[in-house]
Amino acid sequence: MSKQGKFYIALTILAVLGIVALEYTKPKKINWFPSYAKQHKIPFGTYVFHEQLERIFSKKNITDINRPPYEFLNENEEISGTYIFINNDVNFGEAELDKLLDWTAKGNTLFVASANFETQLLDTLKLKTSIVSVVYNFNNEYQLQLKNKVLDSSIFTFNKANFMYHFNKIDTLQTTVISTINNPGEETVSQRQYINTIKQSFGEGKIILSTFPQAYTNYFILNTPNHNYTAGLISYIDGSKSIYLDNYYKSGKIFYSSPLYIFLNTKELKWAYYIMLIGVLVYIIFEGKRKQRAIAIVKPLRNQTVDFTRTIANMYYEKGQHKDIAHHKIQHFLDYIRTNLHLNTNTIDDEFLKNLASRSNNTIDDTKDIFNTIQNFNNRKQLSKLELVKLNTKIETFKKQEHD
Repeated sequence: MSKQGKFYIALTILAVLGIVALEYTKPKKINWFPSYAKQHKIPFGTYVFHEQLERIFSKKNITDINRPPYEFLNENEEISGTYIFINNDVNFGEAELDKLLDWTAKGNTLFVASANFETQLLDTLKLKTSIVSVVYNFNNEYQLQLKNKVLDSSIFTFNKANFMYHFNKIDTLQTTVISTINNPGEETVSQRQYINTIKQSFGEGKIILSTFPQAYTNYFILNTPNHNYTAGLISYIDGSKSIYLDNYYKSGKIFYSSPLYIFLNTKELKWAYYIMLIGVLVYIIFEGKRKQRAIAIVKPLRNQTVDFTRTIANMYYEKGQHKDIAHHKIQHFLDYIRTNLHLNTNTIDDEFLKNLASRSNNTIDDTKDIFNTIQNFNNRKQLSKLELVKLNTKIETFKKQEHD
């Protein structure tokens, strides 16, 4: 390789190492995607919430549901407890909502935390929602408060929402206010407080709705003392009964279809993959210039021994030299006995015939018969075609018996 080629390779390696060093030392960007998925540890994942829920309540009472609630309830009509839905947007659809409401009316609890609710659910419960005014909220900060005096009534703050929803109309006779959201930019206290979590009886069960799903995310819970606010909300769940956690209505993807997800999502593997691609590119650039003439395929020489033997045998056979063919056949048979059965053929006596019969898996009579035939043919000057075929058949049958 020329000096210029080595220089380019060294320069490429240094560039790759420099890029890797810069990427390794660069602080990782925070992913603010609102996934609400239980396995995600990003700020708006719900990993901590699920972990704490299992710690507070019995783990055996908590079941993760990875399919639509309509299918789950249709196949498990006898279950009871609390069904929890947490996502930025939860829309069931008419048939599925009817199924959930029928199940709730039997004495169960439907717990939904979502920024948006479908019209059918709001109309059923005589509710309306609206966006909290952001005109005076220059710091994008909201204050939350639990209304139950038994719980922690401190002010909790949240500063990572572009806008917040609240219930601007409720059925005051049927609805219990659990918590409110305050806008510090408003002038008076009465103007600042908006209802964001309510509880309402439904048949023999109850429905809990919250317009603040961020209360169950990692970012909110890990900001002390916000965990007390989340704990106050889940205190309305009956822990003595089964809890069903929805993993179907999630903005975050649960199952990854791309086989490169692990490589591209792990920093070390991602750069190993990139370096491999760069190395292949460098190889193509520098080695692609080398041209080599195609090597012609040379067929190996045929083994013509078999063809030669077949030709000689045909010549003997066509000329009627059956005696010579029989002689070669007998010699080949004796060589077979010496090579494969390890017997000396110089002396053909009873002891030899007995050992040969034992080793070749033939009877004494068959062994004596083939050697009597050989001796008879050796004493004759001429053999017919039929006698040659008879000799060949006996030898082949004798040899075949060894392997049976």
